[in-house]
Amino acid sequence: MAGTINKVILIGHLGDEVKMHYFEGGSSIGRFPLATNETYTNKQTGEKVTTTEWHNIVVRNKLAEICEKYLKKGDKVYCEGRIKTRQWQAEDGSKRYTTEIHVVDMTFLTTKNDLNAPMSETQTKNTETLKSEPPVNNSDSNNDDDLPF
Repeated sequence: MAGTINKVILIGHLGDEVKMHYFEGGSSIGRFPLATNETYTNKQTGEKVTTTEWHNIVVRNKLAEICEKYLKKGDKVYCEGRIKTRQWQAEDGSKRYTTEIHVVDMTFLTTKNDLNAPMSETQTKNTETLKSEPPVNNSDSNNDDDLPF
């Protein structure tokens, strides 16, 4: 195989709020920790053990702004991206390294607001109204076939 692949897929929970940095020219970057859990049974003791791995997530520009607006600590997300390691010089002069996941695609799976907020009376009425309305019949449509799509 001539090529290489650097692809990461994670599903986890935000460990903190999205921290944003804005730059001249309108670009932005957001960072937040993401926790993924693994549960297994210890063969010797029979007890369930859960381990948590923390990932440093980096999102850029429009995706960063969307994350800042809609995500809160505890929300569950699906992330696709690539691993990048960067280095910097610490205050004491030593070289430091960090590994980050630079996300290019993300799906919000659950948000704490969605899980904790009961449906209001207005939302319930609107949902019932939408469900109870008869289907719209377009009589001026020229489609004569019986295909369901």
